[in-house]
Amino acid sequence: MSFKIKLVFSSVLVIAFLTASSDGARILGFFPTNSKSHLIIHSSIANAIAEQGHDVTVVSTHNLINKNPPYRYIQLDIDGFSSNKHSQTVVNRTPFYKKIQTMLETFNKYSNDSLNHPKVKKLMAEESFDLVILGYISNDFLLGLGAHFKCPVVVSFMMHPVPATNGLVGNPNEAAYVPSSIGGGKQPLGFFDRVKNFLYVNVFEILLVNNIQQSYQADLYNKNFPADKYPSFEEMKKNVSLVLTNSHFSQGTIRPNVPALIEIGGIQIKDKPDPLPEDLKSIMDNATEHGVVYFSLGSNVQGSTLDPVKLQALFNVLSQLKQTVLWKWSDSVLPGQSPNIVYKSWLPQDDILPHPNVKLFITHGGGGSVVESSFHGVPMVGIPIFGDQSSNMEGVVKQGFGLSIDYSDLTEEGLRSAVNEVMSNKMYRENIQRFSKLYKDRPMTAKQTAVFWLEYVLRHHGAPHMQSPAVNMNFFQLNSLDVIGFLVACVYVVYKVFKLIFLFVKSKIWKVKTKSKEE
Repeated sequence: MSFKIKLVFSSVLVIAFLTASSDGARILGFFPTNSKSHLIIHSSIANAIAEQGHDVTVVSTHNLINKNPPYRYIQLDIDGFSSNKHSQTVVNRTPFYKKIQTMLETFNKYSNDSLNHPKVKKLMAEESFDLVILGYISNDFLLGLGAHFKCPVVVSFMMHPVPATNGLVGNPNEAAYVPSSIGGGKQPLGFFDRVKNFLYVNVFEILLVNNIQQSYQADLYNKNFPADKYPSFEEMKKNVSLVLTNSHFSQGTIRPNVPALIEIGGIQIKDKPDPLPEDLKSIMDNATEHGVVYFSLGSNVQGSTLDPVKLQALFNVLSQLKQTVLWKWSDSVLPGQSPNIVYKSWLPQDDILPHPNVKLFITHGGGGSVVESSFHGVPMVGIPIFGDQSSNMEGVVKQGFGLSIDYSDLTEEGLRSAVNEVMSNKMYRENIQRFSKLYKDRPMTAKQTAVFWLEYVLRHHGAPHMQSPAVNMNFFQLNSLDVIGFLVACVYVVYKVFKLIFLFVKSKIWKVKTKSKEE
């Protein structure tokens, strides 16, 4: 190849690159979550698509997670939200249905306040976008952002599919064999498991939670997106291009998914861990004899809201371990002092778990934490507190990745027994490291998958051809109740016709016999 040809070829590549960069789509990531762990999932998607040269704006309510993100970040200050109050709701002993009600009310208020924040109003008035990525947490009314910007909407969900997200793209619930995220249970479901699962999915999640929420969501939508300017709420719910779920079939739940539901489990996990802070690196590198135990109850639970007796049990067990304990603790008053315990208000979980000296992860069983621990091959002891955490830990136990103790049942003896068992029995580490290889074995990484499908939606103007017909069907149609009713009616009509014919023929025969007898 001559020098001139090489020069022309290089120039074409440069021009193509510059053109591609300048033609990048304008994307809005709207993530009004009061949970930092949820934001980690959503912002990972924004980060991945921004690295492809797209112009991405992220709106959220937390401090910036990434130090130097490849996107513009707009932080909202929302009044009336207290992380301590949220933690109290999670850990208190009130009935589960009341916790759900309180949490949903918080999510709705938080999302509505975010939408009506002056910074967002300014954004809506002055800017345009080609795609909206909505961080979903019972905030269906925010689908109206797609109508406002006249662009497709993609939903980001921080866990596996649930009835609420399934409904957005016509994904089947399949309560007969797909376990509820709340009710627990793992495949295959036995008869009584299926009974329980049927009630959880159809009565609790769909009839009580989802249907009641939809009425409230419709009110919020109509208030923020009035009918004289925007499509109806029902119409917007039928125009979701994709749902991205932080799940993957290898985690154990086998279920059918429509084309518009894409699994991106592990999207938040870095391709390569970031360097640890020097003090943390020194602690972990020097723990060569006994190793490190990492303990975190996630971003939603504050230490000060834990039951004092249970907190004392946690400290007693962890302070007596030979291992160095990294304890995520954000309150000013410590639960106790011990030479083997290091308290930190925030720990870079995805950078800690890959370290070879980490022997055990004591976790609340949140979806993100379970995924990260599984990805890095670290066995777990779970202390599930709320929501899907119990179900997540049931899966961990069933697959032999660790043990679980519900927060309500937590005792010093039970925790010590579980910790010693998981660390002394090699089976747990071998099982989870075997799964780690399986989990990573994919044709594309989670980030590559998310980027491909987001760009696919952009290329095909919302990709309406991917929409399931189920989106436009009501409950009766979707469950063929209208067809069953029609067939029953047909059978009934045929039965009545044959009955009339039979009676008619019978009467004729009777008349003939009567007449012959008279003669």
